Amino acid sequence: MHKQITSSLLRRSSPLLSRGNNYKPIVLLRGAGASQPHLNTTTTTGYQPQLHHHQHVQIQTRYSSHSPMGLPPTNPRKKVTLNTLQSMYKKGEKITMITAHDFPSAHVAEHAGMDMILVGDSLAMVALGMEDTSEVLVEEMLLHCRSVARATSRAFTVGDLPMGSYEISPQQALSTAIRFIKEGRVSAVKLEGGAEMAPTIRAITTAGIPVLAHIGLTPQRQNALGGFRVQGKSKESAKRLLRDALAVQEAGAFAMVVEAVPQEVAAFITGLLKIPTIGIGAGNGTSGQVLVQADMTGNFPPGRFLPKFVKKYGDVWGEALRAIETYRDEVKGGSYPAEEHTYPMAKEEVEAFVGDVRRLMNANASAKAEGEGEKDA
Repeated sequence: MHKQITSSLLRRSSPLLSRGNNYKPIVLLRGAGASQPHLNTTTTTGYQPQLHHHQHVQIQTRYSSHSPMGLPPTNPRKKVTLNTLQSMYKKGEKITMITAHDFPSAHVAEHAGMDMILVGDSLAMVALGMEDTSEVLVEEMLLHCRSVARATSRAFTVGDLPMGSYEISPQQALSTAIRFIKEGRVSAVKLEGGAEMAPTIRAITTAGIPVLAHIGLTPQRQNALGGFRVQGKSKESAKRLLRDALAVQEAGAFAMVVEAVPQEVAAFITGLLKIPTIGIGAGNGTSGQVLVQADMTGNFPPGRFLPKFVKKYGDVWGEALRAIETYRDEVKGGSYPAEEHTYPMAKEEVEAFVGDVRRLMNANASAKAEGEGEKDA
């Protein structure tokens, strides 16, 4: 019986639905003008006829749940630039950096007042479920960079050049870096390597693109390093680390990440440089710190390995699991959605709607029965 109620039948029975192209989908936004020629923007709420200057518009709230931005940060600040970072460094103010891999993670980092947001290639694991950073592609990094850029208006954003996109030659690296600025919409790029990458860093910075260097433990080169091993633990290793730091500084890097290095070595090298060092597993003697957001917020299941240097500041996984399990139970138990989660409709309108549909169903059934009777005759 229900299948016999067609859209064409409903249009024939209702003059409002039979006007065809006079009705266009629109969004009705609170606070819009009450008299407009027509509103024909993207739809989510329903159908409304084209409006003319003399017609009154009833403004309604948009009934959707996907407004991404919400309220602006409670403490708005100026945009962080290279000059800002250099000024912080000279004053001895610690620089805060955190990773983000999509709009929500960048949005919360922006609201939290991070100075720098890194779209790190660690997203290969935390966002894409890959085994390590060597798998992620340039196109994937660019997609995530654009997502992060849309959420940030004040933090200084950096995109991580993935393995294979910059090592062949300075020209290859510059080409990739240009894509990250133009297509990824970040403010700077990061690349791994020390003295051997100085010509590459120089080529990119000469073209006007800021470079964040990365020395010490360089995860993209874990196979050559014998795994994720602390660097600079011996006299000779620490000297190589210092040579790397001086080389990337001379090549034009505006700052450098120093990863998995003894605190004393990192602090000593920091004191010899003229640009900031951002430590990760390098103690508190660096100019700033960076952590992977998924690690420090606890957005991972129990039992996952965490590096020694990570401090878990929250339990995002536990909270999300609790919320989703509660939602599952309430849906299965019938307690969600409750009345407060539904949109009201006047009782007389409900009765009129049900009555009209039932009459249509009865009329359609009678017409079908008459047709079958004539066929049998």
